[in-house]
Amino acid sequence: MPPLPPRRFPLPGASSVLAAIAASLLLLFLIAPIVRLVAAGGGSGLARLAGDTELRSALALTGITATVATLIGVLTGTPLAYLLARRDFRGRALLAAILDLPLLIPHPVAGIALLLVLGRESLVGSTLLLAGLRVVGTPIGIVCAMLFVSAPLFVSGAREAFARVDPRFESVARTLGDTPARVFRRITLPLAGRGVLGAAVVMWARAVSEFGAIVILTYNPKTVSVLSYDRFTAYGLQEAIPAAAVLVILALVPLGLLRALRTERAPSLPRA
Repeated sequence: MPPLPPRRFPLPGASSVLAAIAASLLLLFLIAPIVRLVAAGGGSGLARLAGDTELRSALALTGITATVATLIGVLTGTPLAYLLARRDFRGRALLAAILDLPLLIPHPVAGIALLLVLGRESLVGSTLLLAGLRVVGTPIGIVCAMLFVSAPLFVSGAREAFARVDPRFESVARTLGDTPARVFRRITLPLAGRGVLGAAVVMWARAVSEFGAIVILTYNPKTVSVLSYDRFTAYGLQEAIPAAAVLVILALVPLGLLRALRTERAPSLPRA
């Protein structure tokens, strides 16, 4: 049997080469600043954590407030995400658009809007103040700012996770006598758990990186993002780099967790 001729692959056209160059330039534009920042201040930022009390406190405050905001978003956003995924009702499209609105407006504008609702001169803010609960200038204000800008991401991700669950599984459980709450707890939530957890990770990462709404609502105490901006305006670029690099390194943690959640085991061939 004569050998097969070598397979020839067509040379890429000019459009393919231009598309590859454009994609490479965009990728370089996105990666180069982050790599440069971590290389310039990552080591010094981590080394400063031992002696820089302000940076250490800002890092702890950022992690705690982002976690609290995420827990609140998960508890209140999960029923809403399930409703949008499973129910068809009048005004559903409008409700979904309203939920996406915080993602579209500039974040300092979001901070101003929150200040109008939660400030001392507002009805809600003055009522909370009479009850001994101050929002503006406290960690509660940071949680509110983080929740406002990041909760829509969780609702959107959780809604997609619930939509991927086959409703027939829920119908079978209902025919067996399970209540809707029991069906959700035993069937829907376990099947959508990976997607819901991934949405929570995205929300936490977005909350950690928030700056614009926080700086309007609560400048002190400072999160890491506000601290890096404060040091940049007060002392210059070199003093801001370590805090900014620590924030980037902190963002890598949920990124790695999210990639691990989205990685699925490749199917293996059956053994002979």
